Amino acid sequence: MNVLMVCLGNICRSPLAEGILKSKVNSTYTFVDSAGTAGYHIGNPPDHRSIKIAQDYGIDISNQNCRKFAISDFDTFDLIYVMDKSNYKDILSLARNNLDAQKVKLLLSEINLKNEEVPDPYHDSDDGFKKVYIMIDKACTVIAARIENK
Repeated sequence: MNVLMVCLGNICRSPLAEGILKSKVNSTYTFVDSAGTAGYHIGNPPDHRSIKIAQDYGIDISNQNCRKFAISDFDTFDLIYVMDKSNYKDILSLARNNLDAQKVKLLLSEINLKNEEVPDPYHDSDDGFKKVYIMIDKACTVIAARIENK
């Protein structure tokens, strides 16, 4: 199973989601990565606040590098989780067919919050990163349970 986490810049939410899900699944059977819909930070590490909040929970995401979503990701990944409706719209606009589109979901839909979004904490205080971490962690717990039971 290959899972991709997507946000806007790939420096705050999706690196956290990648790290959190990786910590919950068997890496022998599940590959997890992250990307952004925009190429603002290609090659850079995640935001220092994302790195810190992940470390606070025992997860190291400092070795991740930001990258932009590529159409070939539809071929590589079985599931593509996006953090908000704007990301959802952007990724769906790149879908080549219905099979591609069916892979794309809002992350919080996994915890029955169908129209809820993971807010972008970039312009928020450090407390915003903790709130985002908790939201993502809840969704990743559900995703990991589904993956591990397949």
